[in-house]
Amino acid sequence: MSQRYKPNVTVACIIHATSQDKYLMVEEWIDGEQRFNQPAGHLEANESLIQACEREVFEETGLSFNPQGLVGIYQFSASEDLAFVRFTFFVQLDDTPSPAPQDKAIHSAHWLSFAQIEAKSSLLRSPLVLDCLKDYLNNAQQGQTYPLSLLNSDRLAIAQASKA
Repeated sequence: MSQRYKPNVTVACIIHATSQDKYLMVEEWIDGEQRFNQPAGHLEANESLIQACEREVFEETGLSFNPQGLVGIYQFSASEDLAFVRFTFFVQLDDTPSPAPQDKAIHSAHWLSFAQIEAKSSLLRSPLVLDCLKDYLNNAQQGQTYPLSLLNSDRLAIAQASKA
């Protein structure tokens, strides 16, 4: 019998300062190589996707935000043995608050334009970084976003309450 497919579930958040048209990106070093990503990370046990997004944003930027909507759900295979299902959220702000990463794995955080991010395409953590950003921009132009109510975590809350 073949082994069951178990992709990693991750969350990411596009944080857009609309007045300056800049996006908050985190810089990290992975295996000695510089990489850029939206604030992102893995879903933890007994955590909703939205809670995971809020936690990862805080850990990687020191900022507290509630996601405003969902950009999309993405499936990506980094290798034959490493696959991801990524839920990408967004937050729109008026200004560019100063980030202060809490996670030691994050070297720094930067407010960058789309052109600056695109110019760093070889340094992006995965192709999903730019794909998600392009989807966010296309959705925004069409006035189309996905509501957070699309993600039902009611059963998670019931399971957590029954353990208490």
